[in-house]
Amino acid sequence: MDLSEPLPKAEFRRMRDAWIEATVLLIRGQRLPPKSQLEFAHRFGAIKNYVKAGNSHQEFPAVLVLSNLKQEGRPLGAPVSGRYWHTDGHYFREPPSASILHAIETPERGGETRFANMFAAYEALPEETKRRIEGLKVVISRVQSRPYNYPDRPPVSDADRAAWPDMPQPIVRTHPVSGRRALYVGGNVPWKIEGMPEAESVPLITMLQQFAVQPQFTYEHRWARGDVIVWDNRSAMHKATAYDEVNDRRHMHRVTVEGDLPF
Repeated sequence: MDLSEPLPKAEFRRMRDAWIEATVLLIRGQRLPPKSQLEFAHRFGAIKNYVKAGNSHQEFPAVLVLSNLKQEGRPLGAPVSGRYWHTDGHYFREPPSASILHAIETPERGGETRFANMFAAYEALPEETKRRIEGLKVVISRVQSRPYNYPDRPPVSDADRAAWPDMPQPIVRTHPVSGRRALYVGGNVPWKIEGMPEAESVPLITMLQQFAVQPQFTYEHRWARGDVIVWDNRSAMHKATAYDEVNDRRHMHRVTVEGDLPF
């Protein structure tokens, strides 16, 4: 299929159903200009724009540019992003539903993206653990995660603290379309659980995070030029891997789709 052209409704429904079932959908061999990528993404829902200034496409600000390339000495985008397990926008009250990433240039080695199927991870949990975490909420904190995920960046400012409130999210999330249940545990930071002492909540969350990224639940994608991946942030975590930023070229565009209130 050619994603730069409008897909018939029936074809798109098949694609959307496959995406919801599998959590990660790969379409190869695409030439997808930013405008076409936005139009394709809009089929999944309204576009969510939370791209930082300096990392957005000059003409289409809702397109995040992940790139180590420069133009007239200016970086085209962010060369490093998300090299830790996470769910996009987990810290929003209504986190994004879909992320759509298009590979325009890819390095010879490195730069893969790893995905974890949180449906499969939840279903494999012991029944005793499922009962223990039923109804619990984990508190996602951008302030707490900054030194873990970006130790080279400046300390969190007062303005950041004011703009980044802590956000409780269910540890087990029900998918609003399929009704399947998925772990929703936030990646790699030892979050706290509402109403639970930290000495008890940190080991529990850490155990769930480590359980979810075991090899039987994960897939590592080796990017090729023209690949498009759509992943479901309601049922998948992901992380980027390192590459040679000096000698290799990596240039990608990401668009994000609005989601709904987790339950």
